[in-house]
Amino acid sequence: MSNQTTFVGIDVGSSKVSTLIAEVDENYTTHVIGVGVAPGSGVRKGVIVNIDEAVRAVQDSVEKAERVSGFKIVSAYLTVSGSHANSLNNRGVVAIAHDDKTIDAEDVARAIESARVINLTPNREILHALPRHFIIDGQDGVRNPISMIGYRLDVETHIITASVTSVQNLAKCVQQLGIEVDELVMSPLAAGEAVLTPEEKELGVLVADIGGGTTDLAMYNEGSVWHTNVLAIGGEQISKDIAVQLRTPLAEAEALKVRYGHCRPSDVGPEEEIDAEIFGQGGSAKVGRRRLCEIIEARSRQLIQQIEDEIKRLGTDDLLPAGLVLAGGVAQTRGLAELASETLGLPVRVGAPSNLRGLTDNITRPDYAAGIGVLLWAAKQSANALRVHQPGTSSWQDRAKHSNNNIDVAGKFKTWLKAFLP
Repeated sequence: MSNQTTFVGIDVGSSKVSTLIAEVDENYTTHVIGVGVAPGSGVRKGVIVNIDEAVRAVQDSVEKAERVSGFKIVSAYLTVSGSHANSLNNRGVVAIAHDDKTIDAEDVARAIESARVINLTPNREILHALPRHFIIDGQDGVRNPISMIGYRLDVETHIITASVTSVQNLAKCVQQLGIEVDELVMSPLAAGEAVLTPEEKELGVLVADIGGGTTDLAMYNEGSVWHTNVLAIGGEQISKDIAVQLRTPLAEAEALKVRYGHCRPSDVGPEEEIDAEIFGQGGSAKVGRRRLCEIIEARSRQLIQQIEDEIKRLGTDDLLPAGLVLAGGVAQTRGLAELASETLGLPVRVGAPSNLRGLTDNITRPDYAAGIGVLLWAAKQSANALRVHQPGTSSWQDRAKHSNNNIDVAGKFKTWLKAFLP
């Protein structure tokens, strides 16, 4: 990466679309020069359901960021969410054919490519193939095998697949605006870049990016991603519960949740009342705040229970000494971290982007974790020779196809390994 490079990240969520423009230096210091936020539209549970509405929301966000920065956006990194995404861990194996048996970057690239050979239906594609660790002649736990000697190289790889139509519709939202897609990045991986520390990733940690429509999970252990998943539950369900049970408009329910919400009703005074717009009342009426918080608590417990079920399903209770880190807009709900810690029996904290410079007002919050994180991901990927842009390869799909068939990447692969391997 040059001394300073400009990157663009677009986080298309159910409740909001954020476009962030930043200059990132060689030490990954992020200087934000443009921010554009627009209400989400046309997206439900991370999936495009009305492309015209989604395009307008993205356009609004992009134009705001361009006006603030004076920077014309021609390409961007996009976050991906939705329960259509699945993950698995797979092993790739290659023989070392050099006379001196010294492993080079091409051998590593071949091993990762072999790990990508999995059974996929025509409607699915590989979004990420991330090396977790390497094995040389049975020696496990190797972080960087380049320049080591061996006859056989294995790589344990975390692979994320996604629905072809879902990612194509997402990409189309920005391509219709004349913006090229640099890469599609799973939202919890982006959030992890922004809110997790290297020590947490090494010890074992789960990040939960709780947005409007989904909760995106990424589990790390020994410095690398171990598991990812998307739960179809988010803040919109809490707001709908409030709207239904208090008989209030959805916008009012969201406002009440943000202003007065708490996940622990016992922390709220039993006699405290708040003003709320109620259907049929011809204006505002008094509502018990504890009643509001009881509604929030019930759905929050369901969310935490689903996270706990995921941990138990994987049998990873003892692999999370660093606990759970909450990100996303719902993470800001009062009492959620305490409720999660009590339920899961794990350390829980609320994570937010830090070490930012420039236009940092209002973006050092949990709901900007994925947006900031995708910029950090982009900075690390800028040296990744597996995605070299060649003439005639104008989309992320074309570049991926090119890179899959051309693995002569020794010149830059070391830099990529330093960026992504622990």
